[in-house]
Amino acid sequence: MPTALVTGATAGIGLRFAHRLAERGHDLVLVARDDERLSAVAAELTATYAVRAEVLRADLSQRDQVQTVADRLADPARPVDVLVNNAGYGLKAGFLANEVEVEEQAFDVLCRAVLVLSHAAARAMRERGSGSIVNVSSVASFVAMGSYSAAKAWVTVFSEGLANELAGTGVRVLALCPGFTHTEFHARASMDMSRLPEPLWLDADDVVRTALADLDRGRVVSVPGAAYKVLVGALSVLPRPLVRRSSGGLASRRRPPA
Repeated sequence: MPTALVTGATAGIGLRFAHRLAERGHDLVLVARDDERLSAVAAELTATYAVRAEVLRADLSQRDQVQTVADRLADPARPVDVLVNNAGYGLKAGFLANEVEVEEQAFDVLCRAVLVLSHAAARAMRERGSGSIVNVSSVASFVAMGSYSAAKAWVTVFSEGLANELAGTGVRVLALCPGFTHTEFHARASMDMSRLPEPLWLDADDVVRTALADLDRGRVVSVPGAAYKVLVGALSVLPRPLVRRSSGGLASRRRPPA
C-alpha cells in the first residue's frame, strides 16, 4: 500500500486529506500536536478504511520535532509516497501588534516546516522516481495582507519553483490555494467571520477533492471554487499597486485581540 504523511491531520483540511487519501487506499502517517486527537483520528481511519494509521506527535514550531518528521519522510525502509504540508494557523492581530516571537513561531510553522519537510520528501521521492507533495497555501498568497499573506505567498512560489526543479523526475508538486473554508481555523484565531457571505465559504471536503483531482491532472496551482478562480484571475491582471492598495484597505480593519 502507498503511504501518505499529513501534517495538521486532526482537523479541517488536513483531516479531510487523511480521509480522502485513506479512501484511495493509502496508509497514513498523521502528524499533529494533540496526542488524544491523533489517536482518535487514527482509530477512526483504521476502522473506516482498513488502512494503517501511524501517529507522529510533533509541534512544527520546534526545530527538533520538525526534524523528527523529516527523518520519517527520508527513511528508505518506510517510504512516504504523498506528503501533505497542511499544518498552520492564523494570527488575529496585525504584524506590528504582535510580539516578534509570536510572528517567528508562526513563520516557523507556515514556512520553515514546509521547506524542511518538502526537502526531505522531495529528495527521497526523486531517488525512487515517484511521489507527490501538496503544500496547502491560500488565496491570501495573491494579495498583500500582512505576514500570513506573505507566508502563503512564499508557499505558493516555493511550490512552483520545486515543481520546476522536479520536472521529469516523476515527482509532482501542488500548491493548494483555497479561500475561506469551514474549519476550526478562524475560531482558533478568535476571528469573527459572521459577516462573510455564505457563498464565499468553501467546504473542506470539496477543497480536498479539487486538490487531488488537480494533482492527478498534473497542475501545479489549485484554486478551489468558481468565485475564487475568478478572483485570482482578476488579481493576476490588475496592476500590483491597485492590488496592494485594496489589500491595505482590508488589512486596516483588523484589530488586535482585546
